[in-house]
Amino acid sequence: MKQRLITGIIAGIIFLGFCVIGNMPFHLLVLGMSLIGYYEFVRMIKVRPFSGIATLGFLGVFMIMFPWKLLKITYTPQWELIWILLFLLMLMTVLSKNRINIAQISLLLLGVLYIGSGFYFIAESRHAADGYGLFWTFLLLFSIWASDAGAYFVGKQWGRNKLWPAISPNKTVEGALGGIIIAILIALIFAACSGGLLGYGRAVLIGLTCAVIGQLGDLIQSAYKRAYNIKDSGKLLPGHGGILDRCDSWIIVFPFVHIVMLLPY
Repeated sequence: MKQRLITGIIAGIIFLGFCVIGNMPFHLLVLGMSLIGYYEFVRMIKVRPFSGIATLGFLGVFMIMFPWKLLKITYTPQWELIWILLFLLMLMTVLSKNRINIAQISLLLLGVLYIGSGFYFIAESRHAADGYGLFWTFLLLFSIWASDAGAYFVGKQWGRNKLWPAISPNKTVEGALGGIIIAILIALIFAACSGGLLGYGRAVLIGLTCAVIGQLGDLIQSAYKRAYNIKDSGKLLPGHGGILDRCDSWIIVFPFVHIVMLLPY
C-alpha cells in the first residue's frame, strides 16, 4: 500500500504538471503513454511486440495520436486510416498463408481502436478550442479519481454486496454508489469554481458519467485480464501495474463524454 501511494503521488504530480504545461509537451507525453499501453496490450494477447503485424498496430496508434493540429497540418486521419490498417492486417493473413490468423489481427485492430481513441480524446480535451482545456481535463480526471477513491474507501468500510464477483471480486455495490456520490460532489465543486463556465446540472451529469462509465472501464479491463489470466497489464508503475492498469477508466470516459457531447464546447 505504501509503495502504491508513493508511486501514485509521484506519477500524479508529473502528469498534472504536464497537463498545466499543455501544448506539445502534454501531447507527446500522452502519445508515449498510448504506445506503451499498446505494447502492454500486444504482450497480453501473446503477439510478439516487434513482429510485423504488431508494428502495423503501433503505426496505427502513432498516426491517430500524431499532433496534426498542433503542427497545423490540415490532414487528420479518420476512417481512411482505420480502413488502410484493416486492409494491411488482413493482407498479412494472405501473405503468411494463414500463419497469422484472423483472430490475431482482430485483436490487434481492437487494441488500436481501444487505446488510440482513448488517448486521442485525452489529448483533445486538453487542446479544447474554447481555451479552457485545462479546466475540462482536470474536471474529468478529478471526477474519475474521486470515483475510484470513493469506491475503494466506501467499499472497504461498508461494502457487503458484491458488484460483479465473476469479473472483479473485490468491488461492491456500496463502493460503486459511494464512488458515484463523491464524483458528483467533485464535479459540483468544479462548477461552483467555474464562474459560470459549467452549470450545476451538467456537472451532475459529468460526475455521474465519470463514475459509472469509469467503473465500467475498470470492469472491462478486469474482464480481459481475467481472460488472459494476468493480474496487471505491465510493471511500469510499482504498485499500480502498467499504463493500461492506471488509465483503464480514462480511456473509456474521455471518448464517451466527447461522443455524447457532455463538454460544452
